[in-house]
Amino acid sequence: MDTSTLELDAPIGVIADTHGTLRDEALALLEGCGLILHLGDVGGRERDAAILERLGALAPVYAVRGNVDTAAWAEALPWHQGLAVNGWRLHLVHDIADFDATTACDAVLHGHSHKARHEWRDGRLLFNPGGAGRRRFSLPLTLGKLWADEAALRGAILHLPV
Repeated sequence: MDTSTLELDAPIGVIADTHGTLRDEALALLEGCGLILHLGDVGGRERDAAILERLGALAPVYAVRGNVDTAAWAEALPWHQGLAVNGWRLHLVHDIADFDATTACDAVLHGHSHKARHEWRDGRLLFNPGGAGRRRFSLPLTLGKLWADEAALRGAILHLPV
């Protein structure tokens, strides 16, 4: 697995499970981020690749493939992605069930369940921004932000005002 190393002095935007819908409210909450991570289920249609392009207009984007990302454009997305930001090792995967617990990382960023999660377990951050696209089940629409500095790795779940 390739691991990219980045130095960043802005928050990291974390979004998942857009399922073909990128809301203006999500874009507004991601403004000012120095990096955006999409944790899969961008969408299964050819036109859904535009979601990553729209996010890329705000900041560089790293994305992993989710189970609904079946269109030809999505074949280029990795299933897993390692990324180091300011020395913090992040592991991106859509479904946490596909995460290998022996992977060396400080945080596992995942989606799939549409349930927001911000939990430290065994010294590792488990972070799911929830679903930001079409409403699923009775869950709120959310995304996340991370701050990675030399002192700490911190996160927040943000509710879309819709």
